[in-house]
Amino acid sequence: MKLIVPDEQAMHATGRQLARTAARPGVIYLEGDLGTGKTTLVRSLLHGLGYVGKVKSPTYTLVEPYTLADLTVYHLDLYRLTDPEELEWLGIRDLHRGDELLLVEWPHHGAGRLPPADLVISIEYHGAGRLLRVQALTPRGKFMAAGLRDTKQIVSS
Repeated sequence: MKLIVPDEQAMHATGRQLARTAARPGVIYLEGDLGTGKTTLVRSLLHGLGYVGKVKSPTYTLVEPYTLADLTVYHLDLYRLTDPEELEWLGIRDLHRGDELLLVEWPHHGAGRLPPADLVISIEYHGAGRLLRVQALTPRGKFMAAGLRDTKQIVSS
């Protein structure tokens, strides 16, 4: 599925909409160049899940945990990772027990060490807006992607 997201406000709406079906364990990979809106999408998704605190970019900490009423969410930013082996030092095995939602920016930096994605969202510049390519890889991912099907931003499925 492809979505056109014309501005930051629409990116926030997209994240909140995704939260409707992402409120369960799973793994979402977020791909895209610097500044395309990966963290903005995560921030909006977390707020859509009911998180009311500040959502920090984990660029320097590499992982930020968020505890919600029924779900723990881990937001990983692997941009600064130089070797996928470093994920072991971060305790990726302890983070991924199967009962949490993992949101992973720059997943290719953790290739071979990350759990497989249920959903991959690739974000590209598209004029002043963004183009999101959404790919569901599992039944869980298909359920998550269904949360975006109601949007008027879809350009192709």
